[in-house]
Amino acid sequence: MSTGSGADSAPAPTTHDSPPAPDAPRRSSMFGALKVRNYRLFFGGQVVSNIGTWMQRIAQDWLVLSLTGSATAVGVTTALQFLPMLLFGLYGGVLVDRLPKRRTLLGTQSAMAVTGVALALLTLSGHVEVWHVYVAAFAVGLATVLDNPARQSFVSEMVGPEQLQNAVSLNAANFQSARLVGPAVAGLMITGVGTGWAFLFNGLSFVAPIAGLLLMRARELHVVQRAPRGKGQLREGLRYVAGRPDLTWTIVLVGFVGTFGFNFPVYLSAFADDVFHAGAGSYSLFNTLMAVGSVAGALLAARRGTARMRVLIAAAVAFGVMELVAAVAPSLWLFALFMAPIGMFGMTINVTANTSIQMGTDPAMRGRVMALYMMVFLGGSPVGAPIAGWITDAYGVRAGLAVGGAIAALAAAAIGLVLARVGNLRLAVGWRRGHPTVRFEPRGRRQELAAAA
Repeated sequence: MSTGSGADSAPAPTTHDSPPAPDAPRRSSMFGALKVRNYRLFFGGQVVSNIGTWMQRIAQDWLVLSLTGSATAVGVTTALQFLPMLLFGLYGGVLVDRLPKRRTLLGTQSAMAVTGVALALLTLSGHVEVWHVYVAAFAVGLATVLDNPARQSFVSEMVGPEQLQNAVSLNAANFQSARLVGPAVAGLMITGVGTGWAFLFNGLSFVAPIAGLLLMRARELHVVQRAPRGKGQLREGLRYVAGRPDLTWTIVLVGFVGTFGFNFPVYLSAFADDVFHAGAGSYSLFNTLMAVGSVAGALLAARRGTARMRVLIAAAVAFGVMELVAAVAPSLWLFALFMAPIGMFGMTINVTANTSIQMGTDPAMRGRVMALYMMVFLGGSPVGAPIAGWITDAYGVRAGLAVGGAIAALAAAAIGLVLARVGNLRLAVGWRRGHPTVRFEPRGRRQELAAAA
């Protein structure tokens, strides 16, 4: 069995991480990345761990609410879990670029396992207090500072550039599928045997990804050269992104969509309770349909072999438009009907942005760039949620959802035009094989075709 030290001391083979042409047409099997043994081990471990993660989220909120009776305390718990990423995310990216990815993941996954088991023991013994949950949430957040960019970057080392988008898409489908299973299992477990057992399941679930990491074959990894220790590496990473308009504007777009368009805990609960007066069952239905759409979006993305910028822009515009239309839906069932496509387009944004950034980034910079991406993506909700809440309280939830959708759609359209200008492209509207087409093409292309004719 290959150990962590074996993986990280192996000589680095010739890297295969040079990004392909961004618009090279290529299709792949929906589950092509699973042909890679190392990725199969990783994927299988994540199936178990993701279910445990969703169980802990539900159990954690329920426990805090039971201990305090305060929704504010639940919000504090969530904030503490995201705070380390906002404060230290970029520094985590610097460390990930220096450290061996597999060994880093072994450390972070072990730390999360210990946190889950400790919280389980406190709860099952009857000694748990709310500050224990706060400390556990903050500890998980600290581990995430390294775990998130390391896990994102390690995907390319397992599968190489040819299967990168497929692997990222399957990871997203894995996580969203667990979102369908984890909360349901947590609800049954909390009702049947108590909150502490849900924490224990989460702690023990990390055995699966840790075992998968240990069983990987080091010689089959697409190892890249790690960044050496040095001063100014954080500024170097920021300068690198600033000098790459494709990376900069992709991250900006994700920031707009994440901040203003992804505030579903605020919107969906208010639609279920205040608009349709249907209670918790409808709220659960909305979330379930959105998760189903997200899984479908991830699997469809898995069939695309490349991450095209026009797909990202189109998905973001469609996502915003769908939110605008859903905001004026007159009935509960019509509103629910829009949840699946909103989830599908939202997941397309996530997968396409993630893949395009990874494929377009120098491997030595990937940890820092992915840390910035995840910081913007995850950090948008704590900023946008209070704004969405204020608009909802002041003008109604329909106005809140409509404003979020409008900002997402307008930001996507504006960034699409900026990228077209940077790339010296023009919008071309035409007709091909009996269907209307809208695409960007190089300026002067029409004159060249006319001259050739």
